Amino acid sequence: MSFPFTTANTVHRLWILFPVLIILSYGYGVGAQNSSDVTNVGAIINFNSRIGKEQKAAMEVAAEDFNNRSKTHKLILHFRDSGRDPFRAASAAEELIKEKKVEAIVGMETWQEAAQVADHAGTQSKVPVISFAAPTITPPLMQRRWPHLIRMATDASAQMKCIADLVSAYHWKRVVVIYEDDGYGGAVGTLAVLSEALRDVGSKIEHRLILPRVSSLSNPNWVELEELLKLPLIQSRVFIVLQSSLPTVTHLFRVANKMGLVERDSAWIITESIASLLDSLDSSDMSTMEGTLGTKTYYAKNTNSYAKFQNEFQTKFSEEDNSKPGIYALRAFDTMTIITQALRRMTSNSSTSNLQELLNTLFNNYTGLNGKMYFKEGGVLLYSPKFRIINIVDGKTDKELISWTPEVGFSPSLVNQGTNSSNGVGIIWPGNVTSAPKGWAMPTDEKKMRILVPGITSFYKFVKVDWSRQDSDEKKFDGFCIALFKMIVSNLSYSLPYEIEARNDSYDSLLNLVQNKTYDAVVGDITVLSERLEKVDFTQPYLESGLSMIVPENYEESTWLFLKPFTWQMWVVTGGILIYTTLIVWFLERPSNPEFGGPFKDQIRTATWFTFSSLFFAHREKIYSNLTRVVVIEWLFVVLILSSSYTANLSSMLTIKRLDPNVTDIEMLKRTDAKIGSDAYSFIVNYLEVVLGFKKSNIIEVGPQYNVDDFKSKRISAAFLELPYAEVFINQNCKGYTSTAPNYKFGGFSFAFQQGSPIARDFTKAILELLENEELKKLQTIWLTTPKGECSNNATSNTPESLSLKNFSGLFVITSVTSTLCLLLSFVILMRKFQQQEADQGNASPSDGSLWNRTVRIAGFINHSLSIPKGAPSFANVEEWSSPLRWDYTSTSNTPEHPQALMEPAQIEFIPQESIEQRQ
Repeated sequence: MSFPFTTANTVHRLWILFPVLIILSYGYGVGAQNSSDVTNVGAIINFNSRIGKEQKAAMEVAAEDFNNRSKTHKLILHFRDSGRDPFRAASAAEELIKEKKVEAIVGMETWQEAAQVADHAGTQSKVPVISFAAPTITPPLMQRRWPHLIRMATDASAQMKCIADLVSAYHWKRVVVIYEDDGYGGAVGTLAVLSEALRDVGSKIEHRLILPRVSSLSNPNWVELEELLKLPLIQSRVFIVLQSSLPTVTHLFRVANKMGLVERDSAWIITESIASLLDSLDSSDMSTMEGTLGTKTYYAKNTNSYAKFQNEFQTKFSEEDNSKPGIYALRAFDTMTIITQALRRMTSNSSTSNLQELLNTLFNNYTGLNGKMYFKEGGVLLYSPKFRIINIVDGKTDKELISWTPEVGFSPSLVNQGTNSSNGVGIIWPGNVTSAPKGWAMPTDEKKMRILVPGITSFYKFVKVDWSRQDSDEKKFDGFCIALFKMIVSNLSYSLPYEIEARNDSYDSLLNLVQNKTYDAVVGDITVLSERLEKVDFTQPYLESGLSMIVPENYEESTWLFLKPFTWQMWVVTGGILIYTTLIVWFLERPSNPEFGGPFKDQIRTATWFTFSSLFFAHREKIYSNLTRVVVIEWLFVVLILSSSYTANLSSMLTIKRLDPNVTDIEMLKRTDAKIGSDAYSFIVNYLEVVLGFKKSNIIEVGPQYNVDDFKSKRISAAFLELPYAEVFINQNCKGYTSTAPNYKFGGFSFAFQQGSPIARDFTKAILELLENEELKKLQTIWLTTPKGECSNNATSNTPESLSLKNFSGLFVITSVTSTLCLLLSFVILMRKFQQQEADQGNASPSDGSLWNRTVRIAGFINHSLSIPKGAPSFANVEEWSSPLRWDYTSTSNTPEHPQALMEPAQIEFIPQESIEQRQ
């Protein structure tokens, strides 16, 4: 007796006519004659969804194929309708196990259904459960809780990363996420994964739009949906539809088109769960989605197995307009194929009877229509998940653009071409345009961009507001920042209608108005700070910024200014070296130079005068000793360096204005409790107190323009401004004031836009171009630089520092060592003369006296050598060098032939000792 086979149309009609009967007892199978060899498999799907219909057809194809080939074992499928209700799915699973004695359960379109079925069927009855859904975030100890559950679904984490990379490729910073409320919070996990993926690429979810379920809508015109899509404060026009039923999606795009949300500068992205359903829609519904991008899992279509399956699938699914199988059909077919392989193994090998173990083994390293898979911790995953980006064009979804993988990302065509205006990958965007959309509610002539400027600024040269004029009058707003803004707008590649308003408020308050979307941007001298980055997006800074100090400038009328070129340590060491050189010269010249004769006091006076006069190269005393010449030459070199350095440094001090030392150092200002000034509307007041540690009572809030009367009246000792303000102040008041270099840096002056605004990026690009071609420098010269001749000398140079001992330590070491070596060499010469005298007198024997007696004789000899010479001395016995060759020195001035050379030591004649002895 054969088992009756009921077609899908018959089942559908019976389900409509007898819903109660269908829920309680409906079932049918694809079976065989021999009931003893029959395996019952339960399938819980959604009969009304496109996904459920595809899954049903695919599983029937796999079951029929198995039954046609197997002669000993048959497979019967028992289908149950879940209606996307987890509790209904659990009830169906329980009924299948108890009444139909199924050995496995497959299906479950949502994770909520799979979890309920796994709890009732897998945990209690230990029946293998194969789910076509998986949680986006895997719960901890999931395998231990549901050991009989096998998950075969799209890798949601990889898909969300694919979407995030797509957002990043087009520089969209803010997106709107849309999903349908399924009543069980099914999109929460996906939303969390998408948010993290977007954050990794520098983007952010600006708004979440939760659509009501179709059954909960009371108005057939979808008025509730139209109210939800009214986004008065949402500027982002990048919409990502995470999950939704087909009716909700079609009505969503109809309402979005009606409200102008699917047109130029908008972008729509749908996930695979929606993109796989669109083939069943008619052309009128598809036309509302023109230009939408979608993601689909990649699978090979050029294989024989796919072609065979497609033919069988289309035969089974012929009542649908578009009967091409999707990824859900392929997974259902692969699942049933693996189940049939497990049945074959159980039939051929009686020892293998555990279906769960067989399924776990077969799912690992299995290559099916879906791709090559592996099994890990209860999940069936693709070895390398690959997604296709599709583009809905002319009401069709078969235009595939590029592919994406987690390892590589998008193909080079998107990275290199798809992000620019040429759009090399051929994407058609909403509004039938080929240029990449801004993804932002761009200003129009009807809704212009609202620009806010500060009404009170530190210097009017940056922003000046003429309150006597109307806002529509372009002459009302003037200044460097306004001129720069207009120059940037003129350089943009698109039209940017705008209107400017001014408010007398602090800069932070102005930024708050942009943050809460009251205004679109702030144009002015806005300083980029870390805390402000949390509120708005800044452009590339157009001027550098830092904390600069303005102080009064005056000449230092110092009585002792001539001592300033050297530090006191330098003066002390220089005097010490002078005295040391004087003693060395006296010691070396005293035995042979008659000009160093006379009483001891006269000798010291002569030596001191000689050394001191050499400072000015005015010495006239003759030098007889070669050792003295070495010392003097080295000393004159030192004098040359010292005098040159002294002269240069003193000249600088006399020609460069010097600052009052009481106002040149921040620490000194704090120690002396000096009053300092700062702009009341600037963040500098708080910075001085919190960061630099000034007392609040010492910070005087001065008005704009920084009136110099505050300095003249001694109301403040110094003023702290940002660097651009300081430069303007010095240009206006260059005589009598100076600024210090900024030691504390800030982010620079910039324009502020709403977070995520693509206009900020366009402004950044324009500012960089102006910087590169020096147009910004020219504009800065026109507005911020004082006209030529008005302030010719800008005395902002730092006063030269006094030269310290460290600058000349090497020079002093050289001259000291040289003088000391000459002194030691002189002592060596005297000792050799002493030894020669002792030998001539026969006192060289060690027994001639004790060490003390010898020391006394040496001291006497030295004293005798330093005794006052009588008349013109003969130096025939004076040995000057330690060389074996001895030289006697005689002056030609002692001979009657040369009376005129009496005072010319340069004519000293050097005669060897041997020649003198021959003459004698």
